[in-house]
Amino acid sequence: MSATHSNVSDSTPVALVTGGSRGIGRAIAKTLARDGFQVFLTYVSRPEEAEAAVEEIRAAGGKAKAFRLNVGDSEAVSSFFATEIKDRVDLAVLVNNAGITKDGFLVRMKDEDFDQVLAINLRGAFVCTREAAKIMSRARKGRIINISSVVGQTGNAGQANYASAKAALLGLTKSCAKELAARQITVNAVAPGFIETDMTSGLSAEVQESYANAIPLKRMGSAADVAEAVAFLASDRASYITGQVLGVNGGMHC
Repeated sequence: MSATHSNVSDSTPVALVTGGSRGIGRAIAKTLARDGFQVFLTYVSRPEEAEAAVEEIRAAGGKAKAFRLNVGDSEAVSSFFATEIKDRVDLAVLVNNAGITKDGFLVRMKDEDFDQVLAINLRGAFVCTREAAKIMSRARKGRIINISSVVGQTGNAGQANYASAKAALLGLTKSCAKELAARQITVNAVAPGFIETDMTSGLSAEVQESYANAIPLKRMGSAADVAEAVAFLASDRASYITGQVLGVNGGMHC
């Protein structure tokens, strides 16, 4: 586990964003920093992108720090919370964004491809939530936001593993919301639809157009659209909202 360092004040509430170095996670990290949180973002590969995300936040007047952390490694997650979070900072927000895909048709999908996607996308969120809940419970406050997906609500051919993990994340959200409400910790999920990211930019223009035509708003969403939804749920404006799923999908699943 390693970190890229910036001048971070422990008096400023921390928002921890897993998988925060690029794509939707990066947009979330930048938006939460804009809203006054110091951002701890995690990454697994491409440290240069994590460093760039930190520098972007600092250039805009925010505070950030990046850590190499594989959320699929439960021991590493527990160690991270023990050494970098507990009794060191005011953990106000956890955003479980880290995720991977290993798409393939059902009859060809290997066990390890199914297991690895669930280990990162579901169990990783569970372990981070468990460790954050221990800390937030003592403070009797906190926001936990899970990044699910519209395919967790609708299913998608070729994504049995990913859709299963994202659907299960909704059950995790609702169960944790009920358990943690007495400690004034809210737990919600954001379910993005088709969002313009590095992954979708590799699709042909025809495929992107077909996706857009299937969306009532007739366009793909942006990472900023998702980030603003997360920022709302992380704010005091959402203090009476818990156990909910906020779809950011242009109306494709109402």
